[in-house]
Amino acid sequence: MKEYLEPAYYVDSDHEGIVSLAKSILDANSDRESHTEKAIKLYLYVRDQYFYDPYKIDLTDEALKASHLLTRSYGYCGEKACLLAALGRAAGIPSRLAFARVTNHIGTSKLEELLKSNELVFHGTTEFYLNEKWVKCTPAFNAGLCEKLGVEPLEFNGVDDSIFQEFDKSGGKYMEYTHDYGNFPDIPKEFMMSELEKFYPHVFELKGIQTPEAYFIID
Repeated sequence: MKEYLEPAYYVDSDHEGIVSLAKSILDANSDRESHTEKAIKLYLYVRDQYFYDPYKIDLTDEALKASHLLTRSYGYCGEKACLLAALGRAAGIPSRLAFARVTNHIGTSKLEELLKSNELVFHGTTEFYLNEKWVKCTPAFNAGLCEKLGVEPLEFNGVDDSIFQEFDKSGGKYMEYTHDYGNFPDIPKEFMMSELEKFYPHVFELKGIQTPEAYFIID
């Protein structure tokens, strides 16, 4: 478990801001709480205190660090998952990242226009080691946004995997996983960039995209 408890380049759990935030989320009685109780608190904080915004993507090394998200109140799935993993390690909970390709079916018309695809590559989730097993959780969609989209916010009980909803409240198809990239102790930057270039070649040909409504910055 050593590599899932120690800081990494992007999951910089030893950053002063990360350590301070973890302590502030977990109250003074946290020494008497289980890892599961702590993980739930951290999950809810990241889910709802950082608004999901997939239209502002910065893939430079500094921007991908968990601590960078502390400078603002929004982020996309990978950023929020990385922050949650860093907070987990700062709280002494073994934590790692998992990535997948997903197909989104609701509220993404502008994003699909930008990416020229409805398939989202390297969608990020967090995994905590709780009660002798790895449990997945997805802190991407904040509760307020879920309400606007007509889906229930994802809850996390620390026992069962919590991933994106398959259906919206009306029973319509919402999101499905199409490929599992596996889990990692840190963001696999080189692998991620190669997959993004494979699926969104126009973004790389343009060396990034910037419009009045969105940006996609690459190294």
